[in-house]
Amino acid sequence: MTLNKIALCLSIALAGSCSSMAFAKEATSNSANSSSIAEAISNGKSAININLRYETVDQDNALKDADALTLRTRLTYATGNVAGFSSLIEFEDSRTVLGIDDYNNTLGKNTDYSVIADPETTELDQFLLQYKQKSLAVKVGRQLITMDNHRFVGHVGWRQDRQTFDGVTLAYQPIKDLTLDYGYITKRNRIFAEAKDIDSNDHLFNAAYQTTLGKITAYGYLLEVDNDTDNGLDTFGLRFNGGTSIGEQKISYQLEYAQQDADNAVMSYSADYLLAELSSSFSGIGMKVGYELLGSDDGNYGFSTPLATLHKFNGWSDQFLNTPKEGLTDLYASVGGKVAGGKWAVIYHKFDADEASATVDDLGSEINAVYSKSFTKNYTAGIKLAAYSAGDTTAGKVDTDKIWVWLNAKF
Repeated sequence: MTLNKIALCLSIALAGSCSSMAFAKEATSNSANSSSIAEAISNGKSAININLRYETVDQDNALKDADALTLRTRLTYATGNVAGFSSLIEFEDSRTVLGIDDYNNTLGKNTDYSVIADPETTELDQFLLQYKQKSLAVKVGRQLITMDNHRFVGHVGWRQDRQTFDGVTLAYQPIKDLTLDYGYITKRNRIFAEAKDIDSNDHLFNAAYQTTLGKITAYGYLLEVDNDTDNGLDTFGLRFNGGTSIGEQKISYQLEYAQQDADNAVMSYSADYLLAELSSSFSGIGMKVGYELLGSDDGNYGFSTPLATLHKFNGWSDQFLNTPKEGLTDLYASVGGKVAGGKWAVIYHKFDADEASATVDDLGSEINAVYSKSFTKNYTAGIKLAAYSAGDTTAGKVDTDKIWVWLNAKF
């Protein structure tokens, strides 16, 4: 892609954003309490979010190198409150720009190219009714649902078509430091457009208690695809995250353990999950080191997190969206900071099998890097890369390089 094309694309996004500014500001009054439905609607707040992104993928296999220039537009309107009730509606549209669409979009197009999971789509992203009082919030309808750090339940916000869910959620805070969350999901609106959405029967339980040392969270995620087969996936776990100081040095930590039982029509599996992470900063440079285990059941099944924001974990090249049956260990370290008014980070991952076999042990390594900068409160631009180096050839992975350049505008 030439620099002239990039400049033209950014100009298109900026022009679209500016033309929408008047619409956004016209109805962005505060969502204050209202005495009638008509007043709640007139007191509502609208927003627009536009994301222009170029992505390229180069893999060491027979697939052609892929590139895509996509423009995602998201329009949101939230009403004011009437006796604790409010509503939100949101539409999302993703289009290719300037004919730059040489990629496998996961829906059967250009299957001889590498995958870029940003299909063209227009859909209802959110549509919900909410009731909220001091200690209780209930949402019914299509909505974003996230739990903790998105490892088990997330919105996959990196992709142009983010993940939402149809269902009911309840958040209850009986006392100051205790929060109880429950969600029931009937449909998973995934990142691959409506064609690959999944009917489900999922129950999410999450209870968090804030202590002086950090937050303790207990959870149970009982997942099932609604397709008249035995496919239950039950995960129960404990998580502890917080921070402390040693002298003037601040240290943050995360520690988490979970056990998963998976049932299907043939047999049952069980696997463990473990996360341990420490982070701190020195002279303005943030540093982090961590270890994540997605365990294996004797090399027959790997720990799975189908509702997660998977792009956030185990490298940005997305090699491990599905955990290998041998399981996965990820030893990672990162450094990051600020320069020229923007933020940068570099991350290294070393991947290995949890239950090594005679042919699969080394699962490769990856380097990630990102730089992003905000211009006023409305614009953000950035560049990001992922370079994966394959390990054992029998693991089915190949060297993969990915690059993203983006511009985001929100009003």
